[in-house]
Amino acid sequence: QVQLVGSGGGLVQTGGSLRLSCAASGSILRFNSMGWYRPAPGKPRELVAVITSDGSTNYVDSVKGRFTVDSDNAKNTVYLQMNSLKQEDTALYLCCAQTTKLTYWGQGTQVTVSS
Repeated sequence: QVQLVGSGGGLVQTGGSLRLSCAASGSILRFNSMGWYRPAPGKPRELVAVITSDGSTNYVDSVKGRFTVDSDNAKNTVYLQMNSLKQEDTALYLCCAQTTKLTYWGQGTQVTVSS
C-alpha cells in the first residue's frame, strides 16, 4: 500500500515562499511521475507541477518561473518550492504519484496567501 504524506503548507503573505514536501512510503523510483494538484475554477483540480521518472518537469502556466518541483530519491520525497506567492495560489495542494496502472493521492496541505 502506497502512502503519500504531504506537508509544508501554511499562511504566508503575498510575495512570500513556502516549500511543500510529499514523502512516499517506499521508493519513488517506482512511479512514472509525481506531482502536485490544486482545485481550479470549473474543474475538480489542475496539475500545478509534475516531475517524471527521468527528471523532466512541467508546470501550469500560472506558476511558471515561480514554482519549482524537484525530488530526493534517497529520502523518497518530492518537493514543491513556491516563491513569489500570490493570493490566487491559495488552495489545498494535493500530492499525487502515478504508475502505468495506478494513481495514488496523499492528503492535502493547505496554502493560504494573505494580502
